[in-house]
Amino acid sequence: MFDALLLARWQFAITTVYHFLFVPLTLGLSIMTAMIQTKYYRTKDPKYKTMTKFWGKLFLINFAMGVATGLVQEFQFGMNWSEYARFMGDIFGAPLAIEALLAFFIESTFLGIWIFGWDRLPKGVHLASIWLVAIASNLSAMWILVANSFMQHPQGYVLNNGRVEMDNFAEIVSNSYFFHQYAHVFTAGLATASFFMLGISAYHLMRKKNLHVMKSSFKFAAVMGLIASLAVAGVGHMQGQYLTEEVPMKMAAMEALWDTEDSAPLALVAGIDTENKENSFEISVPGLLSFMAHNNFTEEVQGINDLQAEYEQEYGDGNYIPDVPLMFWSFRFMVGAGMLMVLSALAACFLSKTGREVKGSKLMVVFLPMMFAPFVANSFGWILTEAGRQPWIVYGLQKTSDAVSQVVSGGSVMVTLVGFTLLYLVLAIIDVALMIRAAKTVEDEAAKPKAAEEGSLWI
Repeated sequence: MFDALLLARWQFAITTVYHFLFVPLTLGLSIMTAMIQTKYYRTKDPKYKTMTKFWGKLFLINFAMGVATGLVQEFQFGMNWSEYARFMGDIFGAPLAIEALLAFFIESTFLGIWIFGWDRLPKGVHLASIWLVAIASNLSAMWILVANSFMQHPQGYVLNNGRVEMDNFAEIVSNSYFFHQYAHVFTAGLATASFFMLGISAYHLMRKKNLHVMKSSFKFAAVMGLIASLAVAGVGHMQGQYLTEEVPMKMAAMEALWDTEDSAPLALVAGIDTENKENSFEISVPGLLSFMAHNNFTEEVQGINDLQAEYEQEYGDGNYIPDVPLMFWSFRFMVGAGMLMVLSALAACFLSKTGREVKGSKLMVVFLPMMFAPFVANSFGWILTEAGRQPWIVYGLQKTSDAVSQVVSGGSVMVTLVGFTLLYLVLAIIDVALMIRAAKTVEDEAAKPKAAEEGSLWI
């Protein structure tokens, strides 16, 4: 019950997954808010100003929660994972420092300018501020993923006195794992924001309120949602093919493929017997996994058992198999949510094209629960990323069991685990309450008197 390693892993898993609920929405909503304000800048239509302020307010609430929940991660590296910090600090610290000193600094500074600059700054300058926020938000994610990609696929380092030290910064930044991972996160962010906007817009349209604003929001979110959903599926497919070549154990665990096969089937469902390292039953499509992995129905796909034997020869005795049931079902929940998103986005585009979004179509009610589909996909996708690397915390270099702090007791970790969980529960209640209140209130800019000498004052 008080095993420090197990509790530290649970603590990091809970806090990271909770934090990652806010990250994709921040990434996507910042860009979409900037796009709407650009439309306002070009057309001068107050409808788009109303939309910008409405979605911008929801973005701000989510941004604040993301910052608050992200701070906890830093404490855990020093307290629970000090051996990891000692081993990886020279490399892991560099992109995190750049993220904080460059990306987050730009993001927070220009966010303040954007908040207080309405009707004070020239419109072009004010528009530039929200675009800088959007760019910096995504740069911030970029540097975090640079650090994470090294843990998944180390390169550009040397081992010195039991530590990894930076040898080539360009190689670390140009890590092939990073490009696949970042593309997946970027498109997932746009999809998350689109379905968030789609659900809230549908709520107002079903209540026949703020129709001129929410009809435009619904149409914009439908188009962006379809594009982003198809894009995230496409880059996810390419990432899967990359994993097959570079991190084959992760792919094999995701598919519960125990033995290497030339025409590997894709299991739709399976009874996974980890003790005997086989599937007790499965419903599968012959050859489909080989096709998805190699664009060839007969190409070989490596299995878990053969990879385990290969890793034992390379790294020594040990269990190098991740949690196969967790990987298998997480992948299917992620893909299932993604497929529902594509279908829902198609339905939304159809309703918007035919004008049925304001005519009481029964399909509109679907978009409220579909708001949560991207969050399900994002959470299980992040679980796949981190759990699929086990038993390594830095792939091939340091095991998770060797990364935990040696002087922190299980009882101490339990106290912080409970404390952080309760704190996050309180923050979740506050966040939901603020989001619901903000989502229900639309302040129509067209109904307000025009500000005197708009755009002539500077803060």
